[in-house]
Amino acid sequence: MIRSSFAVLAACLALFPQLAAAQASAERLTVYKGATLIDGTGAPARPGMSILVKGERIERVWKDGEIAFKLPPQTVVVDVAGQYVLPGLIDSHEHLATPPNRRFAEAHLKRDLYSGVTAIRDMADDLRNVADLSRATRIGEIPGPDIYYAALMAGPSFFEDKRVQAASLGAKGGEVSWMQAITPQTDLPLAVAQARGIGASAIKIYANLPGEEVARITAAAHRQGVPVWAHAAVFPATPGEVLDAGVDAVSHVCMLAYQVSDQIPGQYHNRAAVQEEKFGKSVHPEIAKLLAKMKAGGVVLDATVRIYEAMKDRPTKPYCSTELAAQLTNQALRAGVIVSAGTDGFSAPDAAYPALYEELGLLVDRAGFTPMQAIVAATRNGALAVRKDPDFGTVEAGKLANLIFTHQDPSKDIRALRTLTLTIKRGKTYPRADFDPKADAAVRKED
Repeated sequence: MIRSSFAVLAACLALFPQLAAAQASAERLTVYKGATLIDGTGAPARPGMSILVKGERIERVWKDGEIAFKLPPQTVVVDVAGQYVLPGLIDSHEHLATPPNRRFAEAHLKRDLYSGVTAIRDMADDLRNVADLSRATRIGEIPGPDIYYAALMAGPSFFEDKRVQAASLGAKGGEVSWMQAITPQTDLPLAVAQARGIGASAIKIYANLPGEEVARITAAAHRQGVPVWAHAAVFPATPGEVLDAGVDAVSHVCMLAYQVSDQIPGQYHNRAAVQEEKFGKSVHPEIAKLLAKMKAGGVVLDATVRIYEAMKDRPTKPYCSTELAAQLTNQALRAGVIVSAGTDGFSAPDAAYPALYEELGLLVDRAGFTPMQAIVAATRNGALAVRKDPDFGTVEAGKLANLIFTHQDPSKDIRALRTLTLTIKRGKTYPRADFDPKADAAVRKED
């Protein structure tokens, strides 16, 4: 027994140098000196700024020459004069695992990270797979953004969808913790607890539920401190009913247009197109009411303009045009709604940059955002969408060191993001020069 105890003690003592080294690495001090700061709040860019990173967080942000203090002798100073520094980007709408394909997801996550995306919101998939990806990216086992993911709830009729079966292999869609069919008899406190048990960041209310069930789910989730993300129309629940339920974020701007339709579709599948002829250049009074509710409630709009542009290439007519999507997104911006940047898809497998760059381009070119407003959508507002704004989304002391550096000024031209030189996620560096977009192009074709 005594020998055994000594052996355990000796083993613990042997670990001390490794633990000390790990602690030293975690507390590494680095100053990025002299960049022009675009802090994610929408404030004007500030030249000649320096950022002190300690471990995985920002210790201090200051203007060169304005504050005098001594840096510890072990501090590494990186000269970034002439470059622009922004918060890490956030994609508010991705689907990584429908169906699950680990190689495919890892390739997309790698392209995201080396393109400046440091966090994403996964909007319902096979969460067995997504949870593992989230763990792997969080600890740096694979390169990728931090992942915040939703468990799906919908009416029973929705679970005939083939995508549900693809995301529930080995089990029955609608009866698993990450994809639950909801009826008036469902024990919602238990259903929410089961979603929490698989690590879900939120509940996503998807489709085929009346307004009273949307409200019941939302109330049950909020009682357990779980945010609710929903489609802007849940069918037959109208956009107004979805907002009245008190959800925290809504996706797909064109679904707001169903509030104006003569009759709301009863189900998500085979729904009629929105009635675009009812919309002129000014804000429709019914849409104005929705936008006012969203502003008052701090509801985040995940507009996904890009998905409407992508629908143009599908064989069936899309339910909404890019033009109306852009118009409604612009109206939301002008009404003071928090608009985040989400993609709901991937750019081409051989593209050098991810779909988020496409969404930001559409926000500027079609939806009337300034480049700075688009940056805010993909930084501060993305953090608000996942309720992580105390941790990231802007560049300030105490927040995670999620940063990107570019050669040119993206607050003047959003395409300057393509001059990105370096991504920092949780204090760890990912130089763009280390990334070959062609290397994983074949893998990104797998789906």
